[in-house]
Amino acid sequence: MGGLDHRIAVPVPPPQPFFKTMKSTMKETFFPDDPLRQFKNQTLCRKVALGFQYFFPILEWAPRYTLDYFKSDLIAGITIATLAIPQGISYAKLTNLPPIVGLYSSFVPPLIYAMMGSSRDLAVGTVAVASLLMASTLGDEVSAAQQPTLYLHLAFTATFFAGVFQAALGLLRLGFIIDFLSHATIEGFMAGAATVVSLQQLKGIMGIDHFTNKTDIVSVMRSIFTQTHEWEWRTGVMGCCFLIFLILTKRISKIRPKLFWISAMAPLTLVVIGSLAVYLSHAERHGVQVVGHLKKGLNPPSLTDLEFGSQYLTTAIKTGIITGVIGLAEGIAVGRSFAMFKNYNIDGNKEMVAFGTMNIVGSFTSCYLTTGPFSRSAVNYNAGCKTAVSNIVMAIVVMFTLLFLTPLFRYTPLVVLSSIIISAMLNLIDYNVAIHLWKVDKFDFVVCMSAFLGVVFASVEIGLVIAVALSLLRVLLYISRPRTLVMGNVPGSKMYKSMDHYTVASTVPGILILQIGSPIYFTNAGYLRERISRWIDEEEDKLKSSEESSLQYVILEMGAVGSIDTSGLNMLEEVKKNIERRGLKMVVANPGSELMKKLEKSKLMEEIGQDWIHPTVEKAVEACNFILHTYAQT
Repeated sequence: MGGLDHRIAVPVPPPQPFFKTMKSTMKETFFPDDPLRQFKNQTLCRKVALGFQYFFPILEWAPRYTLDYFKSDLIAGITIATLAIPQGISYAKLTNLPPIVGLYSSFVPPLIYAMMGSSRDLAVGTVAVASLLMASTLGDEVSAAQQPTLYLHLAFTATFFAGVFQAALGLLRLGFIIDFLSHATIEGFMAGAATVVSLQQLKGIMGIDHFTNKTDIVSVMRSIFTQTHEWEWRTGVMGCCFLIFLILTKRISKIRPKLFWISAMAPLTLVVIGSLAVYLSHAERHGVQVVGHLKKGLNPPSLTDLEFGSQYLTTAIKTGIITGVIGLAEGIAVGRSFAMFKNYNIDGNKEMVAFGTMNIVGSFTSCYLTTGPFSRSAVNYNAGCKTAVSNIVMAIVVMFTLLFLTPLFRYTPLVVLSSIIISAMLNLIDYNVAIHLWKVDKFDFVVCMSAFLGVVFASVEIGLVIAVALSLLRVLLYISRPRTLVMGNVPGSKMYKSMDHYTVASTVPGILILQIGSPIYFTNAGYLRERISRWIDEEEDKLKSSEESSLQYVILEMGAVGSIDTSGLNMLEEVKKNIERRGLKMVVANPGSELMKKLEKSKLMEEIGQDWIHPTVEKAVEACNFILHTYAQT
């Protein structure tokens, strides 16, 4: 290869100390956003101030707060409070908790989030899916009807562990774990949970007293149609009318976004109308179930109610982790969506700490799990909120309600709460998402439908496990079965591209160019060895059948091999020996710095030969053609 005087050698990067390399790897894994950058070249006092601002963002934006901002936040806060009050009562009933706990959960957590959260638009509160999860998981061990006090205490305990788990993920910079819940997984799971929640509300719509504790569709439908003698026609008529009213108001707000307040006010309006109707007609005496007495006053402390020594502690921990993950996934996804609309960023790890702290504090103040629900946040966004002060306003309105207005909810019919829950859940069932997934990615569609069917026909937990397992299976398939492609020359250029993509590209006589599409690890080394061997067999068979010039060189394009382990190095050595046994020569093209380091340290570079390692495919092909033509002339 001495005739190639213009050859560009691929250098080996200078060696780096082990601890420096480890530090860089850890930084990229846990601190990709470089949160400590703002502390550089700052005085000690400034660093302390920045540290407080990091954990309490309110200290950063509060000095710039204006009266115009407050006017917008005041309107938004009052608006979301009208939605938070009926939703809080409804979701507490869904969790089989006293309705007052739902109001408690809309008072303390929003105040904590307003100080620690990084989203301007997220409205904090309880959510239906997490409520259903808590009810089904705790309900398998403890009956809310037979042991209400123990059940309530376990709910607080589960909320505490959810908060600890969420805060730990944020403090340890482990937010990437949530990324294992893919978009398809979350969509399928949420749609399935929404379906189950809606079906369970038929109990309230039909006025049924005896109902199954299971969540699968078969058990729910069996419970409904075997209890036809308990159906209450007055309740059914009221429920259908209420539901139609809520759907129409949402439709109006969707068509005319400026009329968002109609949809936001609709639930509280129904509560008022339903309560008046029951009070004036004494419908509770004729089978219409009502909320009943709600005690006045702010959140009582519940620190001593946490069941750390209970035999059901394991159940509480499991419930906390499951609901905590779902709460994080929904809250962060909603926060990022609205941040994108307003063109600002939110810190995922900071959000986890904020969610975790508000749930820990909430568990001490008679609250159960809260996060950032989409419906409430959407209303907050459409109402024109500017900062998290809207959450403070909402909390103050809920506080006023707790102090003075709770007796007014005594005659609120449960059918109203069921209608509110069903109307909220309908937004989570979007068949267009499934159609889109089918068109774009069939495997994602399978993941989505598996999660949906698992939730609907088995249980919420099983559906979640199936969806996560399929998502992890896809990750493992990507890692263990990376794509290898044959590359060819694009006519009229010096570019070498995949022949599957560029159908006009043609192979170079005597040369097979293979592109390896991922890092090489122990999980895929064996597959790549066999796949490269098969590519060579197929190319040789094709050349023999067409009587073209025989194969002489195999070029491995390594641009995508960002890293390689010892199993991968052993694989390359075996591939080299296999290629040489066939009378061919292995050439490496476009290797990265990490690969060059490993080749040099493992002495594999000496075996391959520095002259057979090239910076680009073009240079590798030129070198191979030079030798082929040189030998042909001699």
